[in-house]
Amino acid sequence: MATTSERTAPRLRTREDLLHLIRANDDVTRAELVELTGMSRSTVNQSVGRLIADGRITESEALPQGRGSGSGRPAAGLKAVADGAPVAGIDFGHNHVHVAVADALGKPIADERTTLDVDLRATDAIDVAVGILTRIRAEQGIGHISSLVAGIPGPLDARTGLVRSPTILSSWVGLAPADELRRRVEDVGHVHVENDAVLGAYGELKAGAGRYRRAFLYVKASHGIGAGLVIDGVPFKGANGLAGEIGHTHLPGHTEMCRCGNRGCLESVVSVQALLAQLAHTHPGTDPAEIGLTTFTDGITQRLLDEAGRELGRVLASLCNLLNPDALIIGGELGATGSGFLDGVEATVARHAQPATAAALEIMPAALGVRAEVTGALQMAASMVVR
Repeated sequence: MATTSERTAPRLRTREDLLHLIRANDDVTRAELVELTGMSRSTVNQSVGRLIADGRITESEALPQGRGSGSGRPAAGLKAVADGAPVAGIDFGHNHVHVAVADALGKPIADERTTLDVDLRATDAIDVAVGILTRIRAEQGIGHISSLVAGIPGPLDARTGLVRSPTILSSWVGLAPADELRRRVEDVGHVHVENDAVLGAYGELKAGAGRYRRAFLYVKASHGIGAGLVIDGVPFKGANGLAGEIGHTHLPGHTEMCRCGNRGCLESVVSVQALLAQLAHTHPGTDPAEIGLTTFTDGITQRLLDEAGRELGRVLASLCNLLNPDALIIGGELGATGSGFLDGVEATVARHAQPATAAALEIMPAALGVRAEVTGALQMAASMVVR
């Protein structure tokens, strides 16, 4: 016979799942929650009633003819209650720092992004991020920050909090970024640091293309290549938090020098820098400083994007055979370039993944684009506040 705690645990998980959906969808109705989750109407009504009684959500009458109202009585919209101090998120990319603050539900209030060589200037990057955060707080009149989550573009040992690889983030090796931020940021509660691709996956899980999926692989295709895996709605980070470093997978037949010291790594072939160099070479007479990933739309550019997508797809096909995700979500600047790059990924995955695996797989751009990582930081920070 099941104990009281065994019976209660599934109900608590159901409430938390519904709360996350309500947080992500203002004015969602009970009927829509039934449709989105596949839960029974009685289960949804019982859990929603408990959340209202606990003061975690509110229910108000929607306007006539509003969403879900039909031609009869207006449907009631549900909203999560922002209870607590604001949160903050920082996305350290290889060449940028993106800082944002949000309310206790993770809804953005203000943000700022700046270009900076993060790999070689760890102390400067942290100081710049803290300076931006301090300025935003002053402008918005924000005092206490309940939690701060930051992402870095390299391997972080979850056991020690230290940056591990001396070749990927050379100026960061041996640093404990959470400790560095904790010392510099005033009036802050919890401070947590993750790999940036994990935060990108979390952002898509909570507020993007992964919201209604249980198993998906998020790939950040930018100045580096990293991956975040979500299984049963939870990010999987490996034994020491080092999972997802696919950027240094060796590609047979390639000899391009990589920042890690090896040749032929995936990110030395497929990255923003590699594509921009190819675009500059194939478009002589154009100032390289004026070239972006979407500057040209000619056939040469589309072929380069397609080939880059195919190179990434070969690596992802093997991962799909191993993990059997229901979606590949491609983020970063390359994921935002459009169909050329994504078509290349899709064609190669379809060619090299097992047919049954490929048939059940959707390949799509990140719904949040280049904001997936900072959104994930805010959402994770909010999850540390909202219970």
